[in-house]
Amino acid sequence: MTLYDRIARFYDPWSRSVTEDVAFYVEHAVASGGPVVELAVGTGRIAVPIAEAGIHVIGVDSSPEMLAVARQTAETAGVADRLDLRFGDLRQPPVDERVPLVICPFRSLLHMKTDAEKSSALGAARTLLAPGGTYVFDVFAPSQEDIEETHDRWLEREPGIFERAVWDQSARTLSLSVRSGEDDATFALHWLSAPEWLRLLDKAGLEVEALYGWFDGRRYDGEEDMIFVCRRR
Repeated sequence: MTLYDRIARFYDPWSRSVTEDVAFYVEHAVASGGPVVELAVGTGRIAVPIAEAGIHVIGVDSSPEMLAVARQTAETAGVADRLDLRFGDLRQPPVDERVPLVICPFRSLLHMKTDAEKSSALGAARTLLAPGGTYVFDVFAPSQEDIEETHDRWLEREPGIFERAVWDQSARTLSLSVRSGEDDATFALHWLSAPEWLRLLDKAGLEVEALYGWFDGRRYDGEEDMIFVCRRR
């Protein structure tokens, strides 16, 4: 059982307020013409709206329970025929197809602990791209204000769903605990600065076409959030 298996049934209620990225990824998916590969597809929070926009999605995730929720959601939305869900690791995705767009939303790359693991994930994404294809993902590096406001405090994110962020600035690690009733899980996220991401992307053979500071397309200017739009070299 993976950590996400333990919270799969309340993952969507926990993340229901996270909507700002959906239209951004749907727009890129529609522009690509599809099909699209989403790595760390989770419960289909992004993939189902893309499928609803008429684009076929191959979704990869290492949590069987998250995939089960995604399948249910797609069936309810009437788009199960446009969502191909596959069990696997984003560093070795079970995808033979080559596609015009690969996405990895909601900071999922930060689950990769080391630079080597991040590089492996970036390289895997590149191999899925057709010539000239695009890879889009988002990550973050916390602000001092965010750390001070949330460190080691249980906060009610949504009714009945609590989370606690424990920040280690020297290790640049966030230990994020989530609980609802008797179900809980704790994840480790490992952040990098924008220049460090740029170095890893260059090494992986991905050329950065745009680096945004938010999903409205504003230019990155040292903010917490980083949205990379990369082209396969």
